[in-house]
Amino acid sequence: MTALVAPLPLLLVIALLASGRAGALGAGLAGLGATAALAFLLAAPAAGGAAAIVALAREMPAGLWLAWPVVAIIVSGMFFHRATLARPRAPAPEAGPGQATPRRLWSLCFLLAPFAESVTGFGVGYVIALAALRAQGIGGLPALLLGLFSQSLVPWGALAAGTTVGAALAAMPAAELGFRTALVQAPIHALYLLLYWRFARAAGVVVPTAGKLEDLAWTALLIALVALANRTADPEIAGAAPCALLLALRYWRDERPDRQRLAQALHAVAPYAVLVAALCATRLIGPLRQGLLSIAPLTPLPDLPTFAPLYAPGTWVIGVGIGVALAARASLARLTVETARSAWRACAVTVVFLLMARLYQSTGLADAIAGELRAHGDAFAALGVPPLAALGGFLTGSAAAASAMLMPMELALAREVGMDAGWMAAVQTAVSANLSMLSPMRVSMGTAILGMAAAERELYRRAWPLALPPIAAGTAVLSLLALS
Repeated sequence: MTALVAPLPLLLVIALLASGRAGALGAGLAGLGATAALAFLLAAPAAGGAAAIVALAREMPAGLWLAWPVVAIIVSGMFFHRATLARPRAPAPEAGPGQATPRRLWSLCFLLAPFAESVTGFGVGYVIALAALRAQGIGGLPALLLGLFSQSLVPWGALAAGTTVGAALAAMPAAELGFRTALVQAPIHALYLLLYWRFARAAGVVVPTAGKLEDLAWTALLIALVALANRTADPEIAGAAPCALLLALRYWRDERPDRQRLAQALHAVAPYAVLVAALCATRLIGPLRQGLLSIAPLTPLPDLPTFAPLYAPGTWVIGVGIGVALAARASLARLTVETARSAWRACAVTVVFLLMARLYQSTGLADAIAGELRAHGDAFAALGVPPLAALGGFLTGSAAAASAMLMPMELALAREVGMDAGWMAAVQTAVSANLSMLSPMRVSMGTAILGMAAAERELYRRAWPLALPPIAAGTAVLSLLALS
């Protein structure tokens, strides 16, 4: 019985978003209410009504604690964005290098923004993508759609935090999981290109046939370098290093900047360069990393992640944002008010959906869904994993959170049907990470940054096909394993 009703809150959220009758916050509140009610109805007969209410209430602080790091990066990212907008703009040269072209747009969507996401995570790449798209003359819904490609390398986002968590749960080396995930990512990126060209055309940037072949070649090179980096180096830099290398090569090839344009480019990217350098230093310099992690770590609840304030990305994002604002002589009070007005909705959506995910995990609803899949007893039961991983990434907006919620039961399913658990972990990581681009957290963040909260429904109506490449690739991999 539990397995039959467990998916109902998830289906309710999807139905509300697909129907256009509710935005992300409304759908999330409905889903959270349905999850809590279902959990109570299932627990009350055995534990008693009062005990069931107390048990559910205990999960609320845990869900809030899981949401806090994400909320912090949303607020800090929006403050940083507001601070960069306050900077004086250098006059553009006559050639207008900021105008969007097919080459510039591909570099922005598949290199610059994913690089930012790789070294920061939590959607900061989306913030940077939207700012860069506006600088190229693309705004509104087209910018929101194209900016979602900033999340296309999320398996290596936040210095591969999600992949590292998944590897720990799967008891396999992080580099091996990263390499397998890169192989799963290859067809996903190829399918993404089809949607990218469609979105680019809607934004007024038509990619000719020769340009499409070039995009395909560079995309293949990017994924090959990501796979190679996982094979030969640390997965923490397997996303950032290839993006940075290819971005520098393409910028020099495409722009051939003179001294004036190079100076303008350096001025434009200075805040982002400082931010990236600070974050790389805090994560790649061992003594500094350990020192920051040891300063005032917070663990108010047992069995939940520790929050180290000076190591958290949001601290550095807001610190650099304050520096940018002071250099621009902008009012910190005004920027703070603007940030609060634009960030509250995205923060509320984040809290609601992570509370829902926490209830699914702690009350056994997620295990019930996986148990129903295991009950089929053959390898093809594993084909239910990609949609389940997609839901996990969509709900949590985090590969790490989705893996924490789903990986144990998926690995149990793999062992039961005799399937390679490493590939099951790679599919979970790739699918859930890529679906985070459509999570209500990301969508609310983007619409809030552009002041387009009312555009959430239209964005989902246009962007939903982005869910198909990860699910299709994951299903294909598991189908091949089942057949073998």
